[in-house]
Amino acid sequence: MNDELSRIQEQVYFGQINSRTDVLDKFLSESGCPRYNPQIVGSKGKPKFTSLSRSIVGKESVLDDISYLHSPNTLDDVKPVTHLVVVDVASKKGMKLLREGLQYLVGGSKIARLGILYNMNSSVDLHSLLFAKIIEIATSSYSHKQKVLNFLNHLCSLYENEYMVPSSLTLESTPVFMEKVYELADANGLPSKSFKAALLDFSVSRMKDHLSKVAQFIYWQLGLEYGVNAVITNGRVMLFGDESTILSHDLYLLESVEFKLRVKHVVEIVEEAKWQDIDPDMLTSKFISDVIMFVSSSMAMRERSSESARFEVLSARQSAVLLGTEDSIIHIDAVLDPLSPISQKLSSVLRVLGKYVQPSMRIVLNPMNSLVDIPLKNYYRYVVPTMDDFSSIDDTVNGPKAFFANMPLSKTLTMNLDVPEPWLVEPVIAIHDLDNILLENLGDSRTLQAVFELEALVLTGHCSEKDHDPPRGLQLILGTKTTPHLVDTLVMANLGYWQMKVSPGVWYLQLAPGRSSELYLLEEDGDEIKDQRPLSKRITINDLRGKVVHLGVVKKKGKEHENLLVTSDNDSHLEETKKGTRTSWNSNLLKWASGFIGGSDHLKKSQGTSAEHGKGGRHGKTINIFSIASGHLYERFLKIMILSVLKNCDRPVKFWFIKNYLSPQFKDVIPKMAEEYGFEYELVTYKWPTWLHKQKEKQRIIWAYKILFLDVIFPLSLEKVIFVDADQIVRADMGELYDMDIKGRPLAYTPFCDNNKEMDGYRFWRQGFWKEHLRGRPYHISALYVVDLVKFRETAAGDNLRVFYETLSKDPNSLANLDQDLPNYAQHQVPIFSLPQEWLWCESWCGNSTKTKAKTIDLCNNPMTKEPKLQGARRIVPEWVDLDFEARRFTAKILGEEIDEPQEPVTSLGESQNLITDNSSKEDKSEL
Repeated sequence: MNDELSRIQEQVYFGQINSRTDVLDKFLSESGCPRYNPQIVGSKGKPKFTSLSRSIVGKESVLDDISYLHSPNTLDDVKPVTHLVVVDVASKKGMKLLREGLQYLVGGSKIARLGILYNMNSSVDLHSLLFAKIIEIATSSYSHKQKVLNFLNHLCSLYENEYMVPSSLTLESTPVFMEKVYELADANGLPSKSFKAALLDFSVSRMKDHLSKVAQFIYWQLGLEYGVNAVITNGRVMLFGDESTILSHDLYLLESVEFKLRVKHVVEIVEEAKWQDIDPDMLTSKFISDVIMFVSSSMAMRERSSESARFEVLSARQSAVLLGTEDSIIHIDAVLDPLSPISQKLSSVLRVLGKYVQPSMRIVLNPMNSLVDIPLKNYYRYVVPTMDDFSSIDDTVNGPKAFFANMPLSKTLTMNLDVPEPWLVEPVIAIHDLDNILLENLGDSRTLQAVFELEALVLTGHCSEKDHDPPRGLQLILGTKTTPHLVDTLVMANLGYWQMKVSPGVWYLQLAPGRSSELYLLEEDGDEIKDQRPLSKRITINDLRGKVVHLGVVKKKGKEHENLLVTSDNDSHLEETKKGTRTSWNSNLLKWASGFIGGSDHLKKSQGTSAEHGKGGRHGKTINIFSIASGHLYERFLKIMILSVLKNCDRPVKFWFIKNYLSPQFKDVIPKMAEEYGFEYELVTYKWPTWLHKQKEKQRIIWAYKILFLDVIFPLSLEKVIFVDADQIVRADMGELYDMDIKGRPLAYTPFCDNNKEMDGYRFWRQGFWKEHLRGRPYHISALYVVDLVKFRETAAGDNLRVFYETLSKDPNSLANLDQDLPNYAQHQVPIFSLPQEWLWCESWCGNSTKTKAKTIDLCNNPMTKEPKLQGARRIVPEWVDLDFEARRFTAKILGEEIDEPQEPVTSLGESQNLITDNSSKEDKSEL
């Protein structure tokens, strides 16, 4: 009643409900059903529909030969509801259904008619054939008679009680049956002589042929088996087997439900139709009833959304744009919120349709009533292939293009592509910084061009284990027959999701060696499992639409109760992981896979090779450093960070960069830089999963990539990685941090400094929500952190972080600093080891007294001064000018450009010394 309260108030106000009104009876009479049958109005499966119109297109139809029965005195009325009763009169179930249908008409229905379709085997006995023929005569010739329904009721009783069982009948019983039929006809006011005359021409073979034709129609057009009893109401199919039945009251219910939900809308349209090309003599009640039956059954076949659409807005005049002519054979109604992102796409599609299909079109603008913020913050072009792409002169293909004209000159813009989900696209030619486009700086041409390339496709899938949750952490490898391990990933907890980067061709997917293949086997088709050996699944990529693979796995016999991942409930358990060389279950996989994982082919080297021989005199275990940059400015910072790392350590270093946002210039320079300075690098990428709430602002997307996909973005062979912000300067040997024991935690961050008292008002984590949530734990800064990838994967830390993210990110007031807030919020379940304070110094939060001890300096933003990064870098970090000039000089040499000499003295990499050797040297350097 709470849902109906507003209606009650409205009707009380208008006097429709008073003190004497029974509210319950009133509402039930208006909206309720007089009867309940779960097959009709319940949730017992989805209703089945069939189109009756397709059976009459271009040929004679069985439906044309049907003579319908009506309730008394309603023969000439239009009947919007048509019940087609499909019966096998040789069965008791069929006879029960037929008699209930007749009883339904006797009770009186003003809007429905009933037709009979015989679904019998052609080998039925003579009496059944005669029975069907007599009903056919009665319905075709005497359906207008007052007592025809009584005659048919008595006929059914006679046949069912005396002549339905073939074994009890003899040849002499047929004339007796006929005489009794004639007597029933006379008793109900029907001329028996007419029946005798009609039956004189009765042919058993013709009747069997007719029944066979009807049975084939029922089977091929309606999809019903021989002998099935059913009711088809304007296309809705109700089947009645041995365990179900239907009463005359159910037919009333079916009539009421179908008319309210579907048929009445068709009736309203048909009543307004103008039958200009049809002979008026043909516009009978039967013709109109047939049209309603055919149209409503066809409309029912459409897939309908669970959400109801309201089209009252289409009658709008002031906010509608009318295009085209009324003579168009296609009409399009479009209701658009002009300030919504989806309208940006649809407007271009409508434009193409308007040009090439030439429909009549009504575009109704339906904006929101009020806005807190402008929802559109971009200029958008939807590129659709059209006939204009093909030259009318020769065989050249120009290809679809997007043009942006009359753009603002003084606004900083960013260029991005909105591509299909399976595509990985990157810019390959772009002279200008696509993240910081200022058109007024482009010169006289005022035109910016960029070329993008489809680099790869994304193969996605879902992995499941029967009767269990998805096997999160399961490791998968993908390759060819000759090289089985080219890419790898692991299965996420959410939907068992996984993805890999592929190109067109034939691939083979299998479980990775180690714990995954020790516990699991791939399911074969038919759920048949071969003997204890790994299987591979063949996957063919033969188009650009990508592919979604459903992968089933089962536990091996004897392994059903073993867990794939390590459960770490407390810190003491976490501390048991590292003692000397790792003995985790990943070790075999790491040795086996190390030769297959790498970036560009000419840069692939195993860690063992790098450690033994090194590059440029470097030796020892490789240090893996991960960073992300977007735009030319941050790529400039990134090169400085690389040089600062290399100047302060003599071990091999491998850098990992997120490929998604790097410029073509950086990707051209980094191979030469790696060769010159003796380091390795690899470009990695990961497509944002469709089920994960996606950020809209590019900066927040970049922040998300720093933390959300750490378990899947790197090869499974990588054990540990250090994230270093692009705008960071390293002053110490990163090998010290790389080798640090982080006590079995998956993550290690540096807490925020607290000794710069001027910033106390900005330390939000000391008050309100964060103070209560942290409960004494420190709030860490995300500019530098260590990831123990083995522990990170073992403990499903990535899944836990994504669960927290999905919950929090939908609130626009949460995760203001996404890459920082998320791990700090989740540290109760994803433990963080707090690094010593000297590993990250930032002027905004740390006092100058600790700067001499800083092992890295981060150029973090100052919320008080908002000083530009370049200006702050020159002022805060003395060695930054030298490093910047060295990086720019090398870049200019590669790109063939010239740069200005700096005023400060420059120290080359070969002449440089470790910036931190002892306390005295630190102090000297800090004073320069």
